[in-house]
Amino acid sequence: MASKSSFLNTLPTNSPAQFLNGITDGFSDAQKLGEGAFGTVYKGILQDGEPIAVKKLADNAPVAPEKQFKIGVGNLMAMQHPNIVRLLGSCREPQKKVIEHSGRYIMVDVVESLLYYEYIPNGNLDKYISDTSLRPDWKTCFEIIKGICQGLLYLHKKMDRPIVHLDLHPTNILLDENMVPKITDFGLSRLFGEEQTRINTINVVGKKGYMAPEYLYRGEISTRSDIYSLGVVIMEFTTGEKSCSSDKDMSAMDFVDKVCETWTDEHIASKHSALDAGSLQEVRTCIKIGLKCVDIDQNKRPSIVEIVDELNGRRAH
Repeated sequence: MASKSSFLNTLPTNSPAQFLNGITDGFSDAQKLGEGAFGTVYKGILQDGEPIAVKKLADNAPVAPEKQFKIGVGNLMAMQHPNIVRLLGSCREPQKKVIEHSGRYIMVDVVESLLYYEYIPNGNLDKYISDTSLRPDWKTCFEIIKGICQGLLYLHKKMDRPIVHLDLHPTNILLDENMVPKITDFGLSRLFGEEQTRINTINVVGKKGYMAPEYLYRGEISTRSDIYSLGVVIMEFTTGEKSCSSDKDMSAMDFVDKVCETWTDEHIASKHSALDAGSLQEVRTCIKIGLKCVDIDQNKRPSIVEIVDELNGRRAH
């Protein structure tokens, strides 16, 4: 680990696009790790064999002006927390690109924006929900849930001003070699600008099934919308069941109703008959927290501080 850290620390914070293009095999599909609302992530291999993750922002991503973008990147790079994916650097370079316009091909100038992060080896949380053969034991699951909440606590409460994630869901929660969860794809408002973020929120760029109603229908951005998304994630991971959202149910209310009706104390006891009393109480606590988080009335949702306290047994169940 020491050699990895020292090597990554020698990377220029504004690495040229050509270098990042080279270590990702020209951003080839074979190196693709995932795709989100604002860009695609690729695996890059450094000269010493160490991997990093390179995010190529989409051409239509509402990137802030150069100065604001650099300030945003600098602020995000300064963030260090065990449950947050570390941003290592960025690159913005003008490129010539051929596009089709009115039946003709023309050359245009575009700015290519790239971000690169530490590489997290065990993939995202989604596969551990949908594939039961990969699901860890309850003790590990509970630690993962607590880690996600610690990461969100850092974003909401430990900054000079809160960072609202805007797109929290299982594919944006990665797991390291020790199954420690790390939140990624946060802080878009710091890189894209508050107004651009709000405009894109109104155009709905979040993931179906995780968006709070006030965020989805009115474009309201607040930490409370993150709490809603967190509630869905906690319920999915605790129950091992995926929300099957649709265009008519983009806030996963059908899934929420099902959990509320099905996951009674009796069901939890029968579903987890091998667990001891303490672990069963942890499962109940996670279900109850999840349901509180997805209250339609955003003012009734618990804060991340209250959630962390309850998970740590510092509040009445």
